[in-house]
Amino acid sequence: MRMYDLIEKKKLGEELSTQEIYHIVNGYTNGEIPDYQISALLMAIYFRGMNVRERYDLTMAMRDSGDILDLSSIDGVKIDKHSTGGVGDKVTLVLGPIIASIGVPVAKMSGRGLGHTGGTIDKLEAFPGFNGALSEEAFINQVNNIKIAVTGQSKNLAPADKKLYALRDVTATVDEISLITGSIMSKKLAAGTDAIVLDVTVGDGAFMKTKEKALELAKSMVDIGKRADKKIAAVLTNMDEPLGFAVGNNLEVIEAINALKGNGPEDLMEVVYELGSQMIVFSEIETDKAKARKLMENAVADGSAFNKFVEFIQAQGGDSSFATDISKFEPAKYVVPVEAQSDGYVHALKAEAFGLASMSLGGGRETFEDVIDMAVGIVLNKKVGDEIKKGEPICYIHSNDESKIKNAMEMINSATVIAPEKCNHMDLIIDIVE
Repeated sequence: MRMYDLIEKKKLGEELSTQEIYHIVNGYTNGEIPDYQISALLMAIYFRGMNVRERYDLTMAMRDSGDILDLSSIDGVKIDKHSTGGVGDKVTLVLGPIIASIGVPVAKMSGRGLGHTGGTIDKLEAFPGFNGALSEEAFINQVNNIKIAVTGQSKNLAPADKKLYALRDVTATVDEISLITGSIMSKKLAAGTDAIVLDVTVGDGAFMKTKEKALELAKSMVDIGKRADKKIAAVLTNMDEPLGFAVGNNLEVIEAINALKGNGPEDLMEVVYELGSQMIVFSEIETDKAKARKLMENAVADGSAFNKFVEFIQAQGGDSSFATDISKFEPAKYVVPVEAQSDGYVHALKAEAFGLASMSLGGGRETFEDVIDMAVGIVLNKKVGDEIKKGEPICYIHSNDESKIKNAMEMINSATVIAPEKCNHMDLIIDIVE
């Protein structure tokens, strides 16, 4: 089986067989097929695409390239949630403890952030001592004991994806539906849960900028999950403006803590409740989504969700006193308002620019080696649809470096649209694929 022939085959738009796809994935993972040939194949796939059978085979070959977790010793329906990412996305920090407090096992593999802000593990490490690298045994025991554990991906979980993504990133082949699907779903299937709920973000601050592309990706991932005998659903959520008010690691953690105490922003809680109600339905603790949502609202109102969060942080070695006393989080040296230049209504707060502004302050990573400044970021004072007066703060910049403030302010001003006409607040839930 010559790699030259397989490249030629896909270049002409022909199907690759299951055997050929496994040969390609295994050969590249093992170092037997060189980068230049895989690069050529990726570009052929980019232009010619893959059908649903090829897509499934690619995903499973990538899944099978490394370890597959066996979570069968965890009681109940094990559920994972995945987001395609955005700005101000602290959903897991709020959603996980709520769901776990209701009795649904949350077994989550999570990553570190590359881009606007840290990933879930980065944010949890705001709690001194938090261990984001649990062994498989400790991970399983913790889910059995307290119904929730969040750990970083093992190095040998879908290693083919790590190699292929690095190559896609430098060959302009990241944004192809089959390749995105394979990348996300290979890791989710290797993580060993029974059910998966996907948060597919759409808009300015999302990977998928249009509803059409996001819907295509959502349907593709749901199709793969079903073929792999998983319970799966995808929720398309709006990322045209930052989610919640806080962008930046400690700032988002504080917002998540307040949300678990019943003081969460409406948009954040709408996403949490929609994703969570789907998770509860999959668990079969409650089969009606409206009743499932009520269970979540009650868990927040009676304090059980916040108590579960504290228990979760403690279980993974973190100092939970930071959750009960948020003044312990070290603040940034400078907190500077960005003031509106005119009266009117906020028509746009372009999420990507807010994310990049936070990253420019040190709140994100351009490379995996970068060190995140946990204290910096942006806290919005207004959302799209709100009235604003000239001189009133649009948001506040939190910075530890005075020289970085001006640039961040310019980015924010260019991303903010204020107009005299009234406008609506944004709809958060765009579509659901079940």
